[in-house]
Amino acid sequence: MMKTIENVSRRSFLKTMGIGSGALVLAVNFPEVAGLPKAFAADGVKKFEPSVYVHINSDDTVGIVVHRSEMGQGIRTSIPMVVADELEADWEKINVIQGLGDKKYGSQNTDGSRSIRNFYQPLREAGATARTMLEQAAASKWNVPATECKAKANQVIHKPSGKSVSFGSLVAVAATLPVPEPSTLTLKDKSDFNFIGKSDVALVDGHDIATGNTTYGYDVQLPNMEYVVIARPPVLASKLVKFDATKAKKVKGVIDVIGLENLEEPPLFKPLGGVAVVATNTWAAMKGREALDIEWDNSAHASYESVSYKKMLADSCDKPAATLRNGGDVDKALASAAKIMSAEYYVPEMIHAPMEPPAAAAHYHDGVFDVWACTQTPQSAQGTVAQLLQVPPENVNINVTLLGGGFGRKSKPDFIVEAAMLSKMRGKPVKVLWTREDEIQNGYYHAVSYQKLKAGLDSNNKVTAWQHNVALPTISSTFSKGADIIAFEGDLGLIDMPFEIANVQCNAGKATAHTRIGWLRSVTNINQAFAVSSFADELAHEMKADPKDYLMSLIGTDRQIDLAAENAKYGNYGSDLNAYPIDTARMKNVLERAANMADWDKPRPKGKALGIAVHRSFVSYVACVAEISEQNGKIKVDKMWFSVDCGTAVNPERIRSQMEGAAVFGISLTYFGEVTAKDGVIQQSNFHDYPMARMTDTPTTEIDIVESDAPPGGVGEPGVPPVAPAITNAIFALTGKRYRELPLSQYGIV
Repeated sequence: MMKTIENVSRRSFLKTMGIGSGALVLAVNFPEVAGLPKAFAADGVKKFEPSVYVHINSDDTVGIVVHRSEMGQGIRTSIPMVVADELEADWEKINVIQGLGDKKYGSQNTDGSRSIRNFYQPLREAGATARTMLEQAAASKWNVPATECKAKANQVIHKPSGKSVSFGSLVAVAATLPVPEPSTLTLKDKSDFNFIGKSDVALVDGHDIATGNTTYGYDVQLPNMEYVVIARPPVLASKLVKFDATKAKKVKGVIDVIGLENLEEPPLFKPLGGVAVVATNTWAAMKGREALDIEWDNSAHASYESVSYKKMLADSCDKPAATLRNGGDVDKALASAAKIMSAEYYVPEMIHAPMEPPAAAAHYHDGVFDVWACTQTPQSAQGTVAQLLQVPPENVNINVTLLGGGFGRKSKPDFIVEAAMLSKMRGKPVKVLWTREDEIQNGYYHAVSYQKLKAGLDSNNKVTAWQHNVALPTISSTFSKGADIIAFEGDLGLIDMPFEIANVQCNAGKATAHTRIGWLRSVTNINQAFAVSSFADELAHEMKADPKDYLMSLIGTDRQIDLAAENAKYGNYGSDLNAYPIDTARMKNVLERAANMADWDKPRPKGKALGIAVHRSFVSYVACVAEISEQNGKIKVDKMWFSVDCGTAVNPERIRSQMEGAAVFGISLTYFGEVTAKDGVIQQSNFHDYPMARMTDTPTTEIDIVESDAPPGGVGEPGVPPVAPAITNAIFALTGKRYRELPLSQYGIV
């Protein structure tokens, strides 16, 4: 494959794709963008449409624009695979172009495991549109029926005569043809795929990443650039009273020290305020910040303290403010139950902690912001910069670098606004760098949660009632001051609990947020899968039943669950329930497959045990079996088996890597993930007190991908939720000790 990965700017795009370029540029419709024209341009024939996605050059190369952000999930490979397959392109002739932030692409928010899920069909149509037009162009050139022409490996072949012509030679003719309607396109049969579903497609970025020939947010260098670090308020929304920069300005390399505007809640994606230290290099900026003398006026969030907040959450579970699902009559069923079981689960506040902290470079000139950033959401960055700095969105160019991890943190553009704002102040290119300490102490946090579950059993030990109460600070508080009850978080493993139980009730209590709450990889599926899968295991052991078999019986008959029948409003991750139903047959299938992979029914050697969990999230189904061992009181996860049903598997190798990454991420959260606060200040600061799983903590993994013709589901996040309960269920099977609170490091067993 051609080793060019380009960042396309508006100016360079017009130069390379515009009038006289000898390029065929095609328009394609995308979700969330209505009414786009279908014109295109090449060789000056017509003006190209701003929904440009794929182009073919007269030199026979193919340009494919990747409108999503690459953060290790392989999307800069998967998107070209889909387009190239329908186009019948030669993989060696493709150039990958990283798109700017621009609404013309539809949603560019690389979060929610949506890149392939939302764009699989439009991307296929983009490739098929190009292929169809090239075949029509060849037919016109040869004066033969288009049905006799077939594209193959960057050529169109006339089947009866064997004549062929390159894509590049057809550009001028194809540019004169009308763009076909999507409904008229013929998409390839699965059996004819060249790339989709294949595991032998190498990562587009793989070699460059391995050899260091790439650009991450931290790597960006601009002429005459200044470096900035910021001392932000240690307590959210505290005010800057005064600061003394005398010592800071004596640090060699420090250029200026600037007091920033205080944050007014809600935090949204706005900067936190504080004091910026501007320097000729990063080290000088950091040392200058250390020398600052700052006085803060703490906000009401200074009352935030983790131990008392945990008790408040527990109390709030007993005083639900909203019922999110209500099927049957839970109160009556519990009152008449022969036995009631209950359990309480706690997951602390967590932070993303990507290997690369946030970084953004900006250059304000001539009324335009040129920005380079490791962002998951270039459109949000563009819109936020435009809104807060009062320029038209078209005057904000967001160039997307590689991301050294994201996990949801880099979907918030506050660090990008900081860079743009300071560049405008300074009149020069500026790079704002967050340190690890900045990120852990001033970032966006995964919500702490407390959950209380109760099950009523009849005289035959059948579960007849299920009540699940939860309290956690909502992400809505980031957008709306005073929001104190969960919204979409209820959709993530709470109200969509899949068990076939006659009486089900899910409730939410109130919780005031004292930090910026954001979405972390898998969001509250982590918390709620931990509680639901753990409680199911507790019920199994109480019944003296095999945990896997009992879980299968709880899921019940093969059916598609209708939550509306139980008075629940369910968002289904933004996907159509008709296309992506909650399908218990698929859930039981991955559960059975994962158990078979792990030889679930065979006895384990002494000192080893298995635990199992299954969860549906982001419209995909993942079951996980964890094998653990105990030595000298320490628990190690030796192996994990994952079975994943994500519908059509576009890039199997990347699906495997995502599950492997989910194992590491999930173990990190299960073992170590805990953020605590005292007097409103986050107590952790770096990997010494917010550890990640190390090589010695990580298991070997085996990944099974279910063959499916269903529409593609999410992949990046669904592997994480079943990890924690699989581990804690295995610990109980081995030791008889039930751990209902994370992280496990607090118990001294890891």
